[in-house]
Amino acid sequence: MEAKYDVLVVGAGCAGMRAAIEAHDAGADVALISKIHPVRSHSGAAEGGINAALGNASEDDPEKHAFDTVKGSDYLGDQDAIQILCDEAPDDVYQLENWGAVFSRTEDGRIAQRPFGAAGEPRTAYAADITGHVLVHVLYEQVMKRDLKVYEEFFVWKLAVDDDRCQGVIAWNLLDGGLATIGAKTVILATGGAGRLYTGTTNAYACTGDGMAIALREGVALKDMEMMQFHPTTLAPTGVLITEGTRGEGAFLVNSEGDRFLKNYAPNAMELASRDVISRAEQTEIDEGRGVDGNVLLDMRHLGAEKILERLHGTRELSMVFAGVDPIYEPIPVRPGAHYHMGGVDTDVWGRTSLEGLYAAGECACVSVHGANRLGGNALMETITFGKRAASHAADWALTHTTVEVREALETDAERELRVLLDRTEGERPWSIRNELAETMHVNFGVFRREDQMRKQGEIVDSLRERFESVVVEDKGDVFNSDLTQALELGFLLELAECMVIAGLERKESRGAHARPYDYPERDDENYMRHTLVTWQDGRPKLNWKPVTTTKWQPMERTY
Repeated sequence: MEAKYDVLVVGAGCAGMRAAIEAHDAGADVALISKIHPVRSHSGAAEGGINAALGNASEDDPEKHAFDTVKGSDYLGDQDAIQILCDEAPDDVYQLENWGAVFSRTEDGRIAQRPFGAAGEPRTAYAADITGHVLVHVLYEQVMKRDLKVYEEFFVWKLAVDDDRCQGVIAWNLLDGGLATIGAKTVILATGGAGRLYTGTTNAYACTGDGMAIALREGVALKDMEMMQFHPTTLAPTGVLITEGTRGEGAFLVNSEGDRFLKNYAPNAMELASRDVISRAEQTEIDEGRGVDGNVLLDMRHLGAEKILERLHGTRELSMVFAGVDPIYEPIPVRPGAHYHMGGVDTDVWGRTSLEGLYAAGECACVSVHGANRLGGNALMETITFGKRAASHAADWALTHTTVEVREALETDAERELRVLLDRTEGERPWSIRNELAETMHVNFGVFRREDQMRKQGEIVDSLRERFESVVVEDKGDVFNSDLTQALELGFLLELAECMVIAGLERKESRGAHARPYDYPERDDENYMRHTLVTWQDGRPKLNWKPVTTTKWQPMERTY
């Protein structure tokens, strides 16, 4: 065993670093482990902002924030968790500011807040349109200040579970090769999402659902896996995110006829309706022939050069580099793309899972504060608030328990499994399976879901999993063997896809990101205002249900 810690955090984006800081400050011996350098984490790609009811742009309070989040979630969010998020958000944002986060400012020097979709008030605090980038660097400074141990470029492949308790991880050392077992009294998963299940995605290549899959393999349930959010404005053709902040600042969406088509779908909120509503509107326009080469257009020319350069300079740069379009002078081609997984590892409000010693926070977890549809600006807030809370509980538990015991046999078994993969000399390369998975998920499990397509996708995933059994890793070396790690990531993605399909088929209604307009066009609160729970049994997903926690808001129709 390499080393033993009180708390080991897997993943070093916003949730992971915030967790490590909190655990350290609570007196625990902490380490971070990540397959990429912390400031390369996908949290850095978050653009638009972080939600907190600071009340700097209008009258606002946590109660309003909570109601907007519940309504936005299409009533699938757990209201106790949502209340915690909204109550703790303001202080958490001020703490980030005190640590040095350079938020954009109002005239009188307060943190500026912009309107975001489905929010009753302008409550999204922002740092121009590079908010995630700013927060990742601020948190990394705090990690360095505390001199925390960071295992950079270690690929966590398995949890070390002994005596029905998670007691560490088994990881592949990318830099030097070979397996490393790192023991810990508690482990916090903060590995982010699984957007690489799709071709058109805002997610980095690293977003392969690692934390969800390794927890699933140890018997932990995944919740609401059918709920993959499509962001309405991803840049064609790459899928790079164009922030909701553009619409918050007043940009329009138009079709090929120059028509602001959202008046037909969300006449009150228009471009500031919730993401699921706008994505479906765009897809409908494109499907009915009013798109422009499979896209719609985001027009911000009327905002003027000064505003674009001050508040949206990152967006302009992305448009110019990746699409050859300067938004000061012409509209940007955008379309819906896979963006954020509302589902994930089932946890309570302290990040605890059903496996003792294992916690999860951020996008890989499902508390659930987002339900069937996440509001823009709530994801960064969740990473901070629930990263902090998971670490607080994990540190407390670790400091009152003493032993870490990982049997040598666990690493030996993992070594044998890897050897089988590396010794295979003939078979299919992983990339062809990965591409096929991503392309078919996009077609069959995208913005709109149809029963026959979802069933077909289930069959496709089954056949891809069969092909995966004889996949070959061409690189047999130890140092930076990305061939090996990509094969392991593909295994994760295939299992998660299977979980998503079974959950999608069983949710026979339309709710938030799960839209079935052709067979179940209505939301069915009587039968389906509950979470899907998928566990892994004998190499197959098994579905159960879990009630939604409702405290004060009963479901009503969502209108925008």
